[in-house]
Amino acid sequence: MVMQVTAIYPGSFDPVTNGHLDIVNRSRDKFDRVIVAVLVNLEKTPLFTTEERVAMLGEVTGQWNNVEVDTFEGLLVKYAKANQAKVILRAIRAVTDYEYEFQMALMNRRMEPDIETVFMVPAVEYSYLSSRLVKEISLLGGSVSGLVPPIVEDSLKKKTGSEG
Repeated sequence: MVMQVTAIYPGSFDPVTNGHLDIVNRSRDKFDRVIVAVLVNLEKTPLFTTEERVAMLGEVTGQWNNVEVDTFEGLLVKYAKANQAKVILRAIRAVTDYEYEFQMALMNRRMEPDIETVFMVPAVEYSYLSSRLVKEISLLGGSVSGLVPPIVEDSLKKKTGSEG
């Protein structure tokens, strides 16, 4: 019997960056199924709606047949269990990420011991990249070319009124 391994890559993806896509692309070769799960957090006001983020992610991951895009709210481990996922993927860019992610991984393990957290490091050219920085650059009129896929760059220009 061959076990299929599903991995969940959760995040806000507001917006999706080339760093996110680097993690998705490399993880799809390591797991049978990868679900990019967009967090619906009613306490935050994202730049892009959930529907817009899902649509952009669907477009930029559509060529990968074992990658799905979905949304979730509430506890990640409950969502992972409901989708028979055995792995939660998290990207680590810096030591500050590690402290937070390590704490979350331990809490997730306490709640669902059968679900493992796998940390991935982005490619060097994306190690400084975050959605927050991309939004800030765009809002201030700077160029985000090469930091996000072209569809996201166009969407940012429309949302922020920037021509960067």
